[in-house]
Amino acid sequence: MVFQGPEQPLEPQQFSLPELQDQEVLVRVLCCTICGSDVHTFSGRRETPVPTILGHEILGEVVALGAGSTVSAINGATIELGQRVTWSVVAHCGECFFCQHQLPQKCLSLFKYGHRKIQAEHQFSGGLAEYCHLKAGTQLLPVPEQVPTHVATPANCATATIAAALRTAGSVEGSHLLIQGAGMLGLTAAAMASAAGAASVVVTDINPERLARANQFGADHTVLANDQGSALAEVVQAVSSGRGMDVAIDVCGVAEAIQHGLDSLRIGGTQVLLGSVFPGPPLSLDMEDVVRRMLTIRGVHNYVPADLVTAVEFLDQHHQRFPFAELITESYSLSDAAEAFRAAADPGALRIAITP
Repeated sequence: MVFQGPEQPLEPQQFSLPELQDQEVLVRVLCCTICGSDVHTFSGRRETPVPTILGHEILGEVVALGAGSTVSAINGATIELGQRVTWSVVAHCGECFFCQHQLPQKCLSLFKYGHRKIQAEHQFSGGLAEYCHLKAGTQLLPVPEQVPTHVATPANCATATIAAALRTAGSVEGSHLLIQGAGMLGLTAAAMASAAGAASVVVTDINPERLARANQFGADHTVLANDQGSALAEVVQAVSSGRGMDVAIDVCGVAEAIQHGLDSLRIGGTQVLLGSVFPGPPLSLDMEDVVRRMLTIRGVHNYVPADLVTAVEFLDQHHQRFPFAELITESYSLSDAAEAFRAAADPGALRIAITP
């Protein structure tokens, strides 16, 4: 299904299957889930080159390898025909400055699935299709069969991004964490922090329906967000013995929420930002406060391949402990993709699945 721009219908088009080059892989799409960034693109809030095939949270089955290619997975295993796989949302060169400095998601030759204009040599570039053509430099990983397809599909975006956020925050064992936002990312963050041994996990959101799910995903306390942040401040004081939170992770990208997160931190605390992936108002930052309280502010955009390994391992070990299957609120066929996007725009929808 080809996206031509906001307010325009998705167009069904047919393409010939590609002739694979060395280290390229063709996968049959098993499932694609609609990420929040897809919704922003579909609505026009976020720009992307068109025409394109949207969708980057994808699970697929390997159906072809480049002639003579032996493709290695991130964990060193050999990729084989028939395997169910996930893969990094970007293909990177491995040689440029950013790749050499452990920032492959900022590669100078970056190719990002579901975000690139369709090219003659690379047409199957997103998840809203029957196949996806994986370029050389794409990091693949087999997915254990016991992890349900709908649960595994968001691994290469939502779950891996949270793995990156927690890695950036440092060890969370024994720490007090604030998670700002109770959508797919926030609930995943709560679950992963809880599984990692956090002393307490506090989750905030403006949507009471989303917030109600947080306790099932490891939240010890939930707070309905307000503009003043007074309710949050009371909970923070109680759970942290008055010190403040060790880590705040913002997944909503709202300036007021980020400020509340900074206010909630203890001396020496860390704010991790990953929700600000669309234009918004600037945040007025009190630099004296940052200096005197010795705060650390870190931005996280996408992830490195090791985070995808962490994500899949987490889902393999904990998909029965936390009800991730319930976060896929509806499933649509590929022919009904436009209707799926309308459903995904509902604030109560966490993930909508599309299957060919």
